[in-house]
Amino acid sequence: MIKTTQTLIHKYREQLMYLVFGVLTTLVNMVVFFVLDRYTGWYYLLSNTIAWFLSVLFAFFTNKTWVFQSKYTNFTAFIREMGGFFFFRGISYLMDTAIMFVGISLLAGPNMVVKIIDQVVVILANYIFSKWIFNQKSGD
Repeated sequence: MIKTTQTLIHKYREQLMYLVFGVLTTLVNMVVFFVLDRYTGWYYLLSNTIAWFLSVLFAFFTNKTWVFQSKYTNFTAFIREMGGFFFFRGISYLMDTAIMFVGISLLAGPNMVVKIIDQVVVILANYIFSKWIFNQKSGD
């Protein structure tokens, strides 16, 4: 039983680590959004943008270090990797913003309920994007 569990953990390490850090990244996003939305009186899309930026910064370093164990060989490769990560997260940010706008402004859904639904879609897209980014071979 223990051997089987260890084998499964080893086999699915990347997905499990992405799940753990994805939950933490989502938590960063949700907590920042909640605090800004609830206590600042700022427009929800501004709160969402700040929450997105802070969670992407957190996600970049956790995905790079612990999920995909990416090793860059020089500063140029690091910047290329970070640029690609932020580019694709920018695409998911547009998805995020569109879902939030439709769910809240057009459908009058509760902010946090829409945010939860939104995060499920964004997490799936981000996994696909991140896997591609961190598995690229750097041209050094």
